[in-house]
Amino acid sequence: MDNFFKDTPDFKFHLEHPIVKKIVKLKERNFKESEQYDYAPLNHEDAIDNYEKILEIVGEICADTIAVNAEGVDIEGPHIENNEVVYAKGTTADYKALYDAGLIGMSLPRKYGGLNFPLLPYVMAAEMVARADAGFANIWGLQDCAETIYEFGSEEQREKYLPRFNRDGVTAAMVLTEPDAGSDLQSVKLKATFNQEKNTWILNGVKRFITNGDADLCLVLARSEENTLDARGLSMYIYDRTNHAVEVRHLEKKLGIKGSPTCELVFKNAPAELVGKERFGLIKYVMALMNSARLGVGAQSVGIADAAYREALKYAEERAQFGKFIVKFPAVYEMLTNMKVRLDALRSLLYETTRFVDILKVYEEVLRDGTLESEEKNEMKNYAKLSNVFTPLIKLIASESCNRMAYDSLQIHGGTGFMKDFPIERIYRDARITSIYEGTTQLQAVAAIKGVTTGVFLEQIKQYESEVFEGAHAIKEKLQKMTAKYELASQKVMETNNGEYLDFHARRLVEMAGNIIMGYLLVVNSQRDEKFNKSAKLFVNLASSENNEKFDYIDNFDIDNLELYRSTGEEILKELALEIEEE
Repeated sequence: MDNFFKDTPDFKFHLEHPIVKKIVKLKERNFKESEQYDYAPLNHEDAIDNYEKILEIVGEICADTIAVNAEGVDIEGPHIENNEVVYAKGTTADYKALYDAGLIGMSLPRKYGGLNFPLLPYVMAAEMVARADAGFANIWGLQDCAETIYEFGSEEQREKYLPRFNRDGVTAAMVLTEPDAGSDLQSVKLKATFNQEKNTWILNGVKRFITNGDADLCLVLARSEENTLDARGLSMYIYDRTNHAVEVRHLEKKLGIKGSPTCELVFKNAPAELVGKERFGLIKYVMALMNSARLGVGAQSVGIADAAYREALKYAEERAQFGKFIVKFPAVYEMLTNMKVRLDALRSLLYETTRFVDILKVYEEVLRDGTLESEEKNEMKNYAKLSNVFTPLIKLIASESCNRMAYDSLQIHGGTGFMKDFPIERIYRDARITSIYEGTTQLQAVAAIKGVTTGVFLEQIKQYESEVFEGAHAIKEKLQKMTAKYELASQKVMETNNGEYLDFHARRLVEMAGNIIMGYLLVVNSQRDEKFNKSAKLFVNLASSENNEKFDYIDNFDIDNLELYRSTGEEILKELALEIEEE
């Protein structure tokens, strides 16, 4: 019997990372809840055993149910009946399987019906679900909204809504985007007004591109302050679908992730509850929610990349041409090897980022309920700094890499891959959205560039460098050379003091940093498990070549050439204007 957890030893490896012991201890408050809940762990070993048992269940459901249903879900998709979204039959079966296993709200505290898991095992579960069906990963993964209610909602709201996740299996949605407010969320117009008579907030307006929009519970970004046009006029609200005050105008017809309903919603005097304080909706609550979602897309991207690699390998080992299996041809085994190497690198970055966010969140949780020592506060600040730049980094690199790997996998399949005969056709379509939603690659580069300008990436690179043993001298030397070129490129761009020039090269600089970080992570991993030796060596060779190309482009770029790019855009707009006038 297949099992997505058991066939991926990397999960256990990352659960055994030295810092996980600290995460678990903080999350479990020194294991005090074992006195109150019989399923709470007694110690670290007991906690890890719990995680592994649950992940085995997830892995089994992914292999036996979700992956089996994926093709049927892609064909059937959701539809609207009586103003309600009806999932494809396979989607309903998938969700029921995870609900029956108690895996809705798994990261919530036990007090509210959760398993009190850290992010690490939750993200591993998300990766497996995405490998099975990337579209369904969106529906299951939106339980992240529960975390936002837990972090920023009142105790009354926590007790009212959070137990419903595990008890009732409620679904959730983050309702942010509007027809005129996509990436620019500060332009949100959906109106929130307080009804004194009913003592409740009322929402009116339209939302667009809402994943799982007809969910049981929605976190809605709305404009609460009259005569405002920016982020300071926005607040966040909980809308409960049982109020039946939202029209599902239509479902979007999409390229991929077809099992996940993407809705246009019309709010008509919809009653809602304010989350936290007014005016903090975007600048605090949505930013926290988006960071969580970006980590989720990172996990989804790695899951898709894993699925693409496995499909390519399976096909190459079974397809014979010119008297031998195509896996024997250099052009094919080079692609397969590079895919495996990138997958190892991506997964290392994903779980390093997850550990940073994990420690930050457990420290914040402890701080809400009590106090931290001075050393712990400083540590929390450091992990906040790392989380803020590593989260957009993993979203950018993982989403772009999974698209590349899906492309290569389909290429290995040849003409067959272009047909619906094999899963790669669906996987290829599903991959494309990852570099678009929850902030495009371009926006992730803008967010992650702070890691370059503040020196956070370089500081962390130096930390990894100090952890490399002398036995890895040759590969360490390559990484040091890559780092030197990264520093030179960064210095050249930043010393211009030109914000536009920095934005122009942002993606190149961020990807250079990401390649170095992933290289070091693989080397550090290889010191704990020699199976990573091959991936570390080959990835650094690949990354060095990619970084050299980026360095050469930056080094030879004349800042005055910005005008050539800028003027090209202006010329296109002028041509379009002339065409319109002539018509």
